[in-house]
Amino acid sequence: MKFIKFFIIIFITLITSVKADLNEKLIDQLEEGGNLIFIRHAYAPGSGDPNNFNLNDCSTQRNLNNRGKRQAKYIGEFFKENKIEIDKVLSSEWCRCKETAKIAFKDFTTNSFLNSFFSSEYSKNKDKQIKSLNGYVKKFKSNKNLILITHYVLISEVLDYGPSSGEIVVSDKNFNMIGTIKINY
Repeated sequence: MKFIKFFIIIFITLITSVKADLNEKLIDQLEEGGNLIFIRHAYAPGSGDPNNFNLNDCSTQRNLNNRGKRQAKYIGEFFKENKIEIDKVLSSEWCRCKETAKIAFKDFTTNSFLNSFFSSEYSKNKDKQIKSLNGYVKKFKSNKNLILITHYVLISEVLDYGPSSGEIVVSDKNFNMIGTIKINY
């Protein structure tokens, strides 16, 4: 029994060290700049959008709760504490993304290519949005990072990865995923 406990402690220690090492390398990569940083909006309870959803009316949408607002604040603090240079912050037009952007970074602009295409009403936009995103990234010339605050469906489509709420997903400009950072709240 003592041997098993010893083995478990060693195993956990090794995994924690590896994870910390990976995060350190990812932070170094972010400090170098020139990355795409996808952020799934901070925690907004539920999934999808309500039936009466209206893009121009936040009261009809899923929005950040207090946990989500705290998470958005922690996202901003992560970038400040690590002195990660940012060229631009772009957000989906959905209120939960804009609120995440405002709390975390203050200054941002919206772009429809970051919108959700989860609901049947917006699913027809998927190909056009992906094409527009690709075109924007191709033209983007900066040694600083580009932050894209968006939705699960877009991140999973372009990076083949399913992020949790508030998760930071880093890729190069060819959409090759480099790593992720989960922000607890």
